Amino acid sequence: MPPVYRLALPALCLSLILPCAFSVEAANPAPATTGTPAEEKPLERQPLLERSQEEASALERQIPAQEQQQLQAGSDTFLALWKPANTAEPKGAVIIIPGAGETVDWPQAIGPLRRKLPDAEWSSLSITLPDLQSDAVAPRIVEVAPKPKAADTTSKDSTTAAPIEQAAGGEAEVADKAIAETTEEQAKADAERIFARIDAAIAYAEQQSARRIVVLGHGTGAYWAARYLSEKQPSQVEQFVMVAAQMPVKAKPELAELTPTLKLPTADIFYMDKPLDRNLALARLQASKRLKTSGFSQVSLKALPGNSKAEQEQLFRRVRGWLNPQSAVN
Repeated sequence: MPPVYRLALPALCLSLILPCAFSVEAANPAPATTGTPAEEKPLERQPLLERSQEEASALERQIPAQEQQQLQAGSDTFLALWKPANTAEPKGAVIIIPGAGETVDWPQAIGPLRRKLPDAEWSSLSITLPDLQSDAVAPRIVEVAPKPKAADTTSKDSTTAAPIEQAAGGEAEVADKAIAETTEEQAKADAERIFARIDAAIAYAEQQSARRIVVLGHGTGAYWAARYLSEKQPSQVEQFVMVAAQMPVKAKPELAELTPTLKLPTADIFYMDKPLDRNLALARLQASKRLKTSGFSQVSLKALPGNSKAEQEQLFRRVRGWLNPQSAVN
């Protein structure tokens, strides 16, 4: 082979190989390392149900359908249990408001009363209260670290540390104020949701042609009922019953401040076995005595540990005796 062709052969081979390599690379581009496909969207989480909603859903599978009512209060739909009076001429309807952690068919007070009152010629309507969002606002927990031992520092270090400590203290105050404001706003929102549900319950009782309407609150439900009656003063409600009344943790004003302002006959049923409950009941009684026009009365009960059936029967008899004085049975 002539020398000229021997030198040109490698160059010719290289010119044939390079275009093939570029064509393969173009056919198989490298995958992108950043970005997501336009068609992929983040998964949307469904909002979690409140504890009260979960418990109500469980009860719906256990309680006869004819007793269940789904009432509307603003944007809330909630479970209520209605039992008409077992008579041709009902005396009225008792709206039962459970306390914190209790359901519309709670075994203490709520369930027994709602089932027994129809035999005393009163229809019963127990309602579900929403979870208190103000209880979920956690206060700031301050951990104080031990102070270090005094050490030799320059005047420059001392002047630098003071502004840092002041800034930290200012930030803590701002955080505390923000939490307090958030809690107060949430407490107002909680009250509005509860009041809306009581409004809906009263409207339902009126739809059932209730001649008289009585509100009965148990535990913290007694507080919310008292506050509702004090602030809104609905003309439809004629009587109020509190059973084992308790104060929510962050609620204001105190129950003893509310009860004397109620302009309707009020029965305060409490258990005298617990010193704290007894003292709070005494404070409510003393506050009511300061007003001559107060229709406040108290009934003390004795707890019957180990005999829940007798204890609930005792409570029913006291409630029935107050609602129907002429048929009171001790």
